[in-house]
Amino acid sequence: MFFSTPRLQYPVRVDKPNPVFARALQQAIGGVEGEIRVMLQYLFQSWGARGPMKYRDMLLNTGTEEIGHVEMLATAVALNLEGAPLSFQEQVSSDPIAGAVLNGMNLRHILSTGLAATPENCNGVPFNASHVYASGNLAADMYANVAAESTGRALAVRLHGMTDDPGMKDMLSFLIARDTMHQQQWLAVIEELGGSDALPIPNSFPQEQEKGEFAYAFFVHSADGISPEGRWTTGPSLDGKGQFEAMVSKPLGEVPQLAPARPDGGAQTEQTTTTPPSGAMGTTAR
Repeated sequence: MFFSTPRLQYPVRVDKPNPVFARALQQAIGGVEGEIRVMLQYLFQSWGARGPMKYRDMLLNTGTEEIGHVEMLATAVALNLEGAPLSFQEQVSSDPIAGAVLNGMNLRHILSTGLAATPENCNGVPFNASHVYASGNLAADMYANVAAESTGRALAVRLHGMTDDPGMKDMLSFLIARDTMHQQQWLAVIEELGGSDALPIPNSFPQEQEKGEFAYAFFVHSADGISPEGRWTTGPSLDGKGQFEAMVSKPLGEVPQLAPARPDGGAQTEQTTTTPPSGAMGTTAR
């Protein structure tokens, strides 16, 4: 159950409406880095959370906060569209607002919503919920959340640099600050789960059942066999359970060979028989 208030989470003020900036703001609403994504991600993570109730409550609170961020951005889009041109004739108006470059706008702001926001990105592509990650593994979800807040903060910083409107800069500064907190919040959960002890994820799978010789090896696929030097190629692994090493990748399997096509499967006659290449393993039919 949710409760609402007509007041915004933070003041949204537009001093100089800009229909083209309204289009840019759509990325923060319905883009892959946007608020709809994290709103749904945190809510679905909370609704499916198993284990200590505090994690469910934390996710639910933050997902609810993100609903407020969507509301703020939708309001900002609508305010930036006030006075926008509604026809190509208006485009050449002497009014600096109505004289905005119509082709730089999201035309759905005119044609579909009557000067309001849409649940899509800045190119008019509807939000795709396939970008919502809720795995049921708390540690995995926290890492996904850190990445989501990082890309969201990068987007907000770019939007902040695109506008000279004091009201928009103020609103975006608030959203950037919240992204900072949420990054810290998810990392704090990872620390509470044991930090490196949470690795590998899921940590419930017995590592002795892994192919241990490959668990901490960086595969080198360059023609000269030279590995890029870094923290990931030498020294103890971050979970303290192995040693990083560089390993030239070699083919360890056979040449794959599928069974021939079935005669009634709609393939060519020549596909219903096959001769395996040298070293291949599979089924041969003649």
